[in-house]
Amino acid sequence: MTASFDVAVIGLGAMGSAALAFLAARGVKAIGFDAYFPAHALSSSHGDSRLIRLGYFEDPSYVPLLKRAYQNWRSLEARLRTEILTITGVLQIGAPDSKIVAGTRASSELHGLAHEALDKAEMARRFPAFQLDDHEIGLLDPQGGYLRPEAAVMGYLKLAAEDGAVLHFGEKITAIEPDDAGVTIVSGAGRYRAGKIVVATGSWIAELIPQLKQAAVPIRQVVAWYQPQDGFATQPQRMPCFLRDEGAEGSYFGFPAIGVDGVKIGKHAHFREPIDPNKPNPPVNDADRDLLDSFIRKRVPAAAGLRMKETTCRYTMLPSEDFLLDHVPGEKNIVVASPCSGHGFKFTSVVGEILADLAIDGQTDLPINAFSFAKI
Repeated sequence: MTASFDVAVIGLGAMGSAALAFLAARGVKAIGFDAYFPAHALSSSHGDSRLIRLGYFEDPSYVPLLKRAYQNWRSLEARLRTEILTITGVLQIGAPDSKIVAGTRASSELHGLAHEALDKAEMARRFPAFQLDDHEIGLLDPQGGYLRPEAAVMGYLKLAAEDGAVLHFGEKITAIEPDDAGVTIVSGAGRYRAGKIVVATGSWIAELIPQLKQAAVPIRQVVAWYQPQDGFATQPQRMPCFLRDEGAEGSYFGFPAIGVDGVKIGKHAHFREPIDPNKPNPPVNDADRDLLDSFIRKRVPAAAGLRMKETTCRYTMLPSEDFLLDHVPGEKNIVVASPCSGHGFKFTSVVGEILADLAIDGQTDLPINAFSFAKI
């Protein structure tokens, strides 16, 4: 006999785990599948930290979703009785007219968000870890900070199970077969039925959603950790999380010394190298090390001590670098979440709510018009 559910979630990384938890909390008979196990190394949601910021330079339209995300993160913490979100502030650093600095200021002013502009001298006094050029400034978002991704994913899975969801790990879904009454889900272990499905499989999204074969591109990302030269200047109280706009050379992100390995940095989208999601992440090479070593020596010299650790992970990029939260065109029973594009994790707590809305009600009151198939 084929097991039957109201909603199935395929992929239990950040977005899928949150969606399953929201579905189960609303009394839906739900099942979740993952080909691997929670927060595995090929996912986009493992590791020790992810940035969260409220003054969003990418587009002011993200800010209402971020406000809801902050509320939902605090609700998750309250239920789990653990800390997920830590406020350190986030510094946006670069020329005043750079994309990151100017965009953050525009979002902050439009939405009435607290922010503070600091010139080179004031930055040196308050945040001595950073080195600025004479014309550059730091724009402080005091409500920014970092999230603990593995704690969040495991927390959502725990709550989903407590609220009655069924969880299947180590079971890869090989096909989805929609019809007017729902969707048949096929794996090597069997077949299942669901009225609706949510597909949130990260870098494997195009395997089940062929409409995304050309649009959703998995790329290689590299991050490294440095034992700082100045341990005082790189503590969270003296060194906020940061984004740095290097103009034509791209942008970098970083975290203070929040763990034993020290200061973490990376370049957004790194070298934009496409990868095969079904192969292990390519190893870190000398070009990767040189890029990050050079950046930290020049821009965060207080942190430029011994490189302690390095790793590769993956982003899945859409052409616009926005999110995709929508029904598959012509398929009212299939919801797709491919929302990362290298900046999605901070929205996990609100994306889970959105996906539950779309699966249960077919729509959501939250503002997601920009994240449709029509925008790809």
